[in-house]
Amino acid sequence: MTMRICILETDILRPQLIDQYQGYGRMFKQLFEKQSIPAQFDVYNVVEGSYPDEDQLYDAYLVTGSKADSFGTDSWILTLREYLLARYENGDRLIGICFGHQLLALLLGGKTERAAQGWGIGVNRYQLLEQPEWMTPDIESLDLLVFHQDQVTELPANATLLASSEFCPNAAYSIGDQVLCFQAHPEFVDDYELALLNLRREFLGETLYAQAMESMRLQHQGVVVAEWMLRFAARERAQSRLAA
Repeated sequence: MTMRICILETDILRPQLIDQYQGYGRMFKQLFEKQSIPAQFDVYNVVEGSYPDEDQLYDAYLVTGSKADSFGTDSWILTLREYLLARYENGDRLIGICFGHQLLALLLGGKTERAAQGWGIGVNRYQLLEQPEWMTPDIESLDLLVFHQDQVTELPANATLLASSEFCPNAAYSIGDQVLCFQAHPEFVDDYELALLNLRREFLGETLYAQAMESMRLQHQGVVVAEWMLRFAARERAQSRLAA
């Protein structure tokens, strides 16, 4: 049976990028299409107030990245917080990426703030500290595209740290079999990251820009993370069926 994944899109792309990339929901669809695990995806842009109907059931809810701050007080962020807390208390599976990673940590008892380290851009490498059975294929380190200035500085008390780096200590975590989050962007492709870098080049400064461009020589592993996310969602679904 095909899984159903709800993608909660938490951003509207910059005007210069919309025609080519459309949105993070489309990026995730394209990423997951490379996987062998069958899944259906519905995208709801929560910035515009779009959410699933109450009678629509999903195997997992994925919260995308955003230009917004996870600790912001915009009305759409407050509405999303209430929605995700209800989903969590209902036992639903939640997957967070970048903004979603930060928002879920904040919502579930952790802390998110501006990172003293500054901007994370380009390709970053993380050490894997834990690898549950659903995190296959098994790898020693993880290279992923990033673009963020906020970080999770304190994990929720019941979270398990999965991946870390000196720059981003809380790079990935899980909470039981219900929550899985990554700071990096597995859905990003090189061209999109380069477009962001060039748009923000003056703001970032030449030194940081050059470092990011050099890091782009590394092969990133977003496809691996996509497989982990689907395996995580599929495993949880199987357990739910057995419990029922």
